[in-house]
Amino acid sequence: MSDYGTLYVIATPIGNLADITLRALDTIKNVKTLYAEDTRVTKHLLEHYGIQAKLQSLHDFNEFKKISSVIEQLQAGVDIGLVSDAGTPLISDPGYKLVSTAQQSGICVRSIPGASALTASLSIAGIPTDRFIFEGFLPKSSAERVKLLKTLRFETRTLVFYESAQRIQATIKDCIEVMGSVRKAALLRELTKHYEQHICSDLHGVQMQLTGQNEKIRGEIVFILHGNSSAEDAETVEKAKQLLFDLQQHLPLKEAAAIVSKHTGLRRNQLYSLGLDESKNKS
Repeated sequence: MSDYGTLYVIATPIGNLADITLRALDTIKNVKTLYAEDTRVTKHLLEHYGIQAKLQSLHDFNEFKKISSVIEQLQAGVDIGLVSDAGTPLISDPGYKLVSTAQQSGICVRSIPGASALTASLSIAGIPTDRFIFEGFLPKSSAERVKLLKTLRFETRTLVFYESAQRIQATIKDCIEVMGSVRKAALLRELTKHYEQHICSDLHGVQMQLTGQNEKIRGEIVFILHGNSSAEDAETVEKAKQLLFDLQQHLPLKEAAAIVSKHTGLRRNQLYSLGLDESKNKS
């Protein structure tokens, strides 16, 4: 049996401090060191529960530099905890490099599950949850956002994004430009907090409600879009598939997929997969 310590990836509340699990509290009390995205935020949580813990920072700007030190501690038999400011670590938060390195080093990594803005929002959005994709934060510039949204226009799975309060209205405007105003959408803001807000409508309805409210938009936002279910767009996909298959008779699949993507807005990797599937069916 390895004498290495264990790296615990610990979910913390996304707002309401009562949403932490008993197991998470027990783990935080027992690890040697707790690495936090922002020690000031985590200190507030610890003080609320009267926990004394050795806190160290680990965020996007210092994670790479600290990995070696953390791994050395784990290899010396020390148990380490990892938390983000809110919710489940690594979901659009730091920690991926550390977890990956720990696994490659033969160190046991354990999840202490709990709150997640992603799953909490999906559970109350009123939009299908059997199949969804998480895109994290959209690009900051409108041009880059529109470019990305165009690649997602034909996606049939539910789309989930994180967005800032400062950009949400511009993002909705771009979504309407690319996907139309009737696409079903949900905006979940400040979940579990005093000013929690749900807007479940179509894109136009969400836009109108935000525009009409008096108070300034603040806080963390999860933005959810229904997947594409338009018959017209389904026809476009079928035409794109046929064009792809025709081009494959004269070009390598990678080049054919790039050409069809340019003219239809469908993602190259999606078209490439379609081409591979067709080749397998014919073989």
